[in-house]
Amino acid sequence: MGLTEIDRNLLLRCLGRKEGAWEDFVDRFLGLVVHVVNHTSSSRSITLSQEDVDDLCAEIFLAFVQNDFAVLRHFRGQSSLATYLTVVARRVCVKELLRRSTAGVPATGPEPTSSENHEERISNREEVARLVQTLNGPEREVVRLYHLEQKSYSEIAQELGIPENSIGPTLSRAREKMRSLDPAS
Repeated sequence: MGLTEIDRNLLLRCLGRKEGAWEDFVDRFLGLVVHVVNHTSSSRSITLSQEDVDDLCAEIFLAFVQNDFAVLRHFRGQSSLATYLTVVARRVCVKELLRRSTAGVPATGPEPTSSENHEERISNREEVARLVQTLNGPEREVVRLYHLEQKSYSEIAQELGIPENSIGPTLSRAREKMRSLDPAS
């Protein structure tokens, strides 16, 4: 099955930066991206929290828009847009899951509570607290509330008065900034 007229128009609207096009794109393909994240993690026996799923979805959509929609611009129309996006989403998801596992980022809930892990968490907490000071505005607050106060996305959204679906992308951007400033990474 090739590119449908609906997807062709949506793609052209996104690439032309038409008003509301990106929102329509996200509405159309969010379910697909969530499914890819869940299937990819499940096939690798990785259990994800809802926050992890949200973060991975945000990373995938970020990959779609990076470099002036380069992923969308490279689509040749030889398959359906959904098939193409599935392949891209899966690759981004696998890459991010691998990065997290090699960086020591837990893919599941809280860490075990041994004394060694407790000391490591205190050290990591101090490092996060130091790096948070390099951030500005909402990013600083979101990182502080999520990583230092262990608040959920919904608690953060409610406390800061921002949409819950903006927490994951904000955390992703902030983590990238902090990684670039951390000499150990």
